[in-house]
Amino acid sequence: MRSGTVSKKPNKGLIWLLGALPLVLLAGILSIIALWGTGVEEQQAAPIEMLNIERIILTDDGFEVRILNSGPKGLTVAQVVVDGSFWNASFSPSATIERFDRSTVSIPYPWVEGDPHEIKFITSNGIIFTGDVAAAMKTPAADTNRFLQYSLIGFYVGVVPVGLGLLWYPFLRRFSSKGIQAVLAFTAGLLFFLAVDTIQEGLELGAEAPGVFQGTGLVWFGALLSFLFLLAIDQTNSNKVLNAEESGKRLSFKIAGGIGLHNLGEGLAIGASFAAGEAALGTFLIIGFTLHNITEGIGIASPLLKAKPSVKTFLALAILGGAPAIIGTWIGGFVFNQTLAALFFGIGAGAIIQVIYVIFKMIIRDAKTLGTASVSWINFSGLVLGMLLMYATALLVNF
Repeated sequence: MRSGTVSKKPNKGLIWLLGALPLVLLAGILSIIALWGTGVEEQQAAPIEMLNIERIILTDDGFEVRILNSGPKGLTVAQVVVDGSFWNASFSPSATIERFDRSTVSIPYPWVEGDPHEIKFITSNGIIFTGDVAAAMKTPAADTNRFLQYSLIGFYVGVVPVGLGLLWYPFLRRFSSKGIQAVLAFTAGLLFFLAVDTIQEGLELGAEAPGVFQGTGLVWFGALLSFLFLLAIDQTNSNKVLNAEESGKRLSFKIAGGIGLHNLGEGLAIGASFAAGEAALGTFLIIGFTLHNITEGIGIASPLLKAKPSVKTFLALAILGGAPAIIGTWIGGFVFNQTLAALFFGIGAGAIIQVIYVIFKMIIRDAKTLGTASVSWINFSGLVLGMLLMYATALLVNF
């Protein structure tokens, strides 16, 4: 530093003032618009209202409908129409619903079991919103018996098939080094299909969620953030030296966690089916998902082929990969919400993609150690076989 020059410390108050100035000016502009308008004198052609029918519960006395005002302003429900006839209804707390507020509508109506019913809400501005009951059936009560039944369903769908898949571990242990690489590629194929399937289901639920919550965007946000979060954890722990056994065990738990999030979504679908009175569909989903999930145990066990895990490790993996199906069944059966479900699917997809990334890194690393090609024909065949097997078992669910 030259002699005679004096270094000046920055004025912290001035720095904060410069940072806050654009925000203050923005707040002022918005206040002017709110008070005096935009200056454009145009009369709105029609009022903008949005009413979301979140859930229709069938009781012995009639319908109990939970509605949400997701529009820009408050609205008032003026009339209720059931199956083409105007019907009396009571609102709790009120028929006037402010933005983002909810109300429960009790409609005393003699619904007929197995018949379809249509419920319409007409606002004071004459805008109609419709909810349908495909096949009327009394909504199961959230009691201890139903809670245990849903727990058993989730156990059948999640824990049992994952545990059965883990029983292939002794057979897989007999594979050569190249065979183990092919099994890892097979796992990547399984997970790739699950990632695509999870994103697709999340987008479908996001499209059904209230538009103001941007459900489809939540799928992508959840996927990106969960992927980066897990990647950051990996990079934070990258300085820790782990042997092959510890590294494989950690990857198995990651795979089980990602699959568990996917199975949470399967539980949501099953629970929602039973809650809607579609018992036949729910039973069909149970059978299909159970057969579909047995291959997931192979994927969870594949990183452990060079290790000697204990029985406790296998039990923990089976619970981590399968038990979320129980939680999903509870949520789907009792408190299903499309917006949160879309977010969960996105988080699950991001976790699965991050695991695929780690598996590919492991395959490339092992291939360099063995002096073989990372994309060999046997690895490529394993990847394709994994995707085809998941696709074939998924047909049992969709058809």
